[in-house]
Amino acid sequence: MTTKTIWTTRREAMALLSGAVAGVALGGDARAQAAPKRGGILRVSAFTNPSSLDPATGGAGSDHAFLFTMYDTLTEWDFDTLKPRPGLAESWSFTDPTTFVLNIRPGVTFHDGTPLDAEAVKFNFERNKTDPKSNIKADLATMASVAVTGPMQVTLKLNTPDAAMPGILSDRAGMMVSPAAVKASAAGNLTRTPVGAGAYAFVSWADGERIVVKRNEKYWKANRPYPDGIEFAIIPELTTGVRSVTAGQNDLIYQLPPRQKVVVDRSNTLKVVNGPTLYVFQIFLNWAKPPFDDIRIRKAINFGIDREAFVKASLAGLAEPAYMNLPKSHWAYDKSVAGLYSYDPDKARKLLAEAGFKEGTTIEIGSYPDQDSVQRQEILIEQLRKVGIGLRFINAPVAEAAGAFFGAEKRGSGLLAAWTGRPDPSLTYALMFTKDAYFNGGRAPVPPELEAAIKESRASEDIEIRRKAFALVQRLVMDNAFVVPLAFQYELVAMNKKVQGYRPNLLGKPKYDDVWLES
Repeated sequence: MTTKTIWTTRREAMALLSGAVAGVALGGDARAQAAPKRGGILRVSAFTNPSSLDPATGGAGSDHAFLFTMYDTLTEWDFDTLKPRPGLAESWSFTDPTTFVLNIRPGVTFHDGTPLDAEAVKFNFERNKTDPKSNIKADLATMASVAVTGPMQVTLKLNTPDAAMPGILSDRAGMMVSPAAVKASAAGNLTRTPVGAGAYAFVSWADGERIVVKRNEKYWKANRPYPDGIEFAIIPELTTGVRSVTAGQNDLIYQLPPRQKVVVDRSNTLKVVNGPTLYVFQIFLNWAKPPFDDIRIRKAINFGIDREAFVKASLAGLAEPAYMNLPKSHWAYDKSVAGLYSYDPDKARKLLAEAGFKEGTTIEIGSYPDQDSVQRQEILIEQLRKVGIGLRFINAPVAEAAGAFFGAEKRGSGLLAAWTGRPDPSLTYALMFTKDAYFNGGRAPVPPELEAAIKESRASEDIEIRRKAFALVQRLVMDNAFVVPLAFQYELVAMNKKVQGYRPNLLGKPKYDDVWLES
């Protein structure tokens, strides 16, 4: 299947704005694709160092580009819809609303040779839920207990019905790590020494330079993976990363900003794939701290941003303005919420005055130092200056800035960053908008009705019941202005012609399931 065929199988209704990227650049390569081959090293340009290679202890959404190579998940997701499908768990069922049974795939081993059985899965669940170092406790908030009910079966007892559990287990909470490796680690985690059961096994990590993984020769999926290994070159400057692919030093670069599409389109050696994603640029707010403990300030910022202009200026129009944490293409999107924060500078100034800042105020926010982040900062500075809000950005690398804002320091009142999405939308809302969630920067309380609505969104497997529940969740989040969503970026991946089989996905995080290298 060629790249072009892959793109046209995705929903045409979600084509990029105004057809700006409707023609996917294929570098003139219209040949029928040959049968996949084994061998070769896939060389990937990655824009950031991971925060951790332990799925339980990391905190950056950008980690997934590395984690997905080394860790398989209990469930996986369909690339186009994110619907859960079997992974390390070959089947699952709700035997009653609060009993969730997983049947583990037999014959799978971790990279250290130890078995991935029911005991190993139980260990992972308990570690993810209770380990002080775990950043994913909120993912398993509804799990009351886990028991081994057969050599290859675990049973979760839930404290409330949770239809989102299959989707949750396709993310960090479902990434299985070797219990033996954790127990042998002096640090009690696998941040620098990952041992999973994925298609590739860890080889080395030169901090800020390179991460190397090699084929898992005992991988449970027949004939996968195709490449002998993957080498990630950490190149924070995306222009340099693109040059490395154009020059043949690397084979692929992912999550490119739209401004780079013009560059790659000029090359006759590269091809591009793209597609809609859940990846949303936004300002995370710490509503436990001034000035964002005042809802009027939070609302003033939301009214003071012209999202349409932001998309045109910072993303070349190749994005969707964001008025909540779900895009129009998502099944749970609620159109009525999108009208809450139409651009209204007069209303923003009025709210600021009501909050005691008639002459304006200055707010300090964290962010990142790369070129595209700085461009977004400049646009927001100019837009909000017009309503009396002066933004001052304190920049640091992704892992450092995210760790400082979300971690123990709880530094700063806001962070301009991105939410990379989750397979089930209830997890997106639970991880940001419940009291003790990691991505609730101040671990601040939210209205009880919001917590109840998030809980209700997971109470039924019926899609229409869930859709109605999410409409309330989205409205409560935005009525309270707990976040400042800006734009949903489209996935943009450039690669040389020898890379075959790459497919975009709605989550927007690269997976290399079917990728192979043509000699």
